[in-house]
Amino acid sequence: MKPKPFLPEILKENRPYYRDKNSGLTWHCCSQRVLYADTDRSQVVYHANYLRYFELGRASLMRDACYPYKEIEESGFIYPIIQVELNYFSPLYYDDPMRIFTRPSELERVKLRFDYVISHEETGEIVCKGFTRHCATNRSGRPVGIDEKTLMLWKHFPE
Repeated sequence: MKPKPFLPEILKENRPYYRDKNSGLTWHCCSQRVLYADTDRSQVVYHANYLRYFELGRASLMRDACYPYKEIEESGFIYPIIQVELNYFSPLYYDDPMRIFTRPSELERVKLRFDYVISHEETGEIVCKGFTRHCATNRSGRPVGIDEKTLMLWKHFPE
């Protein structure tokens, strides 16, 4: 199955934010090359490594929004993943350049979601789409309301 077209255009010079011309949604972008260690015997990226790329996109977005995960955890909040979805469309190979597009998506009282699009940086071809859903917990692992700074990020992304 072929994915819907994703046509990112940069929002402002020297900023990591893009707007998809088709949907109008704003995305954060970071780049990475496929490491040899990320490939399997068939020489393509092992399917579970896309979750690592999602983490890279998520951590980069939060860091660029001046609210890195380290700071979140130091303030007493932890956001473990409770649901994942990945849809694969084409493979990546060793040393392929990729773009990882990430955006804050759904927001509930104790849950939040990030959406992702991974594309081949040179061809623009969509490699993978997916999401991760997270639950806000305290250090004891009990669900709590989402912290105020994260709520503000979701409401005002990408400002």
